[in-house]
Amino acid sequence: MKYSRLHTALAEGLTLHGTLHIVRPPVGYDLAGLRDVTIESTFYPDHQYWNATGLIGDGAKRTATLVVLPRSKMLARQTIIAAIAAGGTVIIDGQKTDGVESVYKDIRKIAAIHGVIAKGHGRLFWFEAGKAPAWDVTVKSPDGYQTAAGVFSEAKIDAGSALLATHLVDLKGDVTDLGAGWGYLSREILAHDGVTSLDMVEAEKTALECAVVNTNDARAAAIWADALDHRGAYDMVVSNPPFHTTRDGNPDLGRGFIATSARILKPRGQLLMVANRHLPYEAELDAKFGLVEELPGSGAFKIIRASRPKR
Repeated sequence: MKYSRLHTALAEGLTLHGTLHIVRPPVGYDLAGLRDVTIESTFYPDHQYWNATGLIGDGAKRTATLVVLPRSKMLARQTIIAAIAAGGTVIIDGQKTDGVESVYKDIRKIAAIHGVIAKGHGRLFWFEAGKAPAWDVTVKSPDGYQTAAGVFSEAKIDAGSALLATHLVDLKGDVTDLGAGWGYLSREILAHDGVTSLDMVEAEKTALECAVVNTNDARAAAIWADALDHRGAYDMVVSNPPFHTTRDGNPDLGRGFIATSARILKPRGQLLMVANRHLPYEAELDAKFGLVEELPGSGAFKIIRASRPKR
């Protein structure tokens, strides 16, 4: 099983008394038969999965915190510092590719490690909360915007989004920013007076909260949801779709965004999207739209305008 380190740790010396609070476990994380658990998740598909189990909670009654390391180094550090501040036993579980070895070395300098499980290309270890590492966890947001640790392109405006913004011409009517992130494109969309409404659809709640601050416009609505399941009727879909859920690329994500766009557009609606040039989206675009045009892009990115959505 992919996440079996916790089960092994419980069998080899990790003891829990009271409530274990788990931060951002992915869908299917192995809870090893535990019952007194609360879960915190800001990624919508994960949140919905755990909410269905009845385990979503704020961790107010925790006696131990398990941090499942995210890909973001900054977010990992912030989360660990918060777990230490909460007190009790702190458990860290992560893959080597997500930096768990570096975290382990830093924690070992300031705390006594009570146990370690190294398996499955990762490590789980635990210690008692005390002093926190002297990590710099300051997020350096782009000028004029608010971002947060772990959100896509937290420190700079994404080059693909910036290129797409140059093609936002004469927007009007009902628009959605599908996968809005922290709201760079949403703000650019709202710069057009002809836009009557904008739905900012984003699965990462932390990013969506930033988008609300960065737009600050009565026409904009924040929708915390999985873009692949979104419903609506729009004159324009604007999107810089993600293609990573792990460190490995997954073009199926982008294809899903294209299919959703065709489904939610009005008959005369248009999709305007940016993608890394190597991503194979053309077949899906041709299957879902009657007219597909490639607009001027760059060596790294292609800009697509698609219309005549097929039902």
